[in-house]
Amino acid sequence: MSGVKMLVLLSVLALPTFAEAKPPLREVKEIDDELYYIAIANEISEYCPSISGRRLKAIGVMWDLRSKANKLGYSDKEIRAYVESDAEKDRMRAKGEAFLAQSGVSYDNPKSFCALGQKEIERNSAIGVYLRAN
Repeated sequence: MSGVKMLVLLSVLALPTFAEAKPPLREVKEIDDELYYIAIANEISEYCPSISGRRLKAIGVMWDLRSKANKLGYSDKEIRAYVESDAEKDRMRAKGEAFLAQSGVSYDNPKSFCALGQKEIERNSAIGVYLRAN
């Protein structure tokens, strides 16, 4: 077989691989966004004594997210690498701190966390569903 024919054959065989390439989990919006909402809710519950996190709900959703990621072709090892990545944690923290600041929250003022948390609970927002007023 000539070199050109071999190259064409290899290219055709490689096409399904390129078509099936998965984006990094950070780019899978339905997974990354939900983890972000859980992280914001957790931060609110950590700093506001009058609001608790709905931890069992969050854990259940995280199991569902793992299942979704598996169905999208991500292995448990890939999921764990994404969740435990220092770079991803830093990215998520920066994104969360920007949202909190934009929402008028200050780490020097725990009441500002409470105000945001109460607002999110009342709106039954994507963040609010993970919070409960004590």
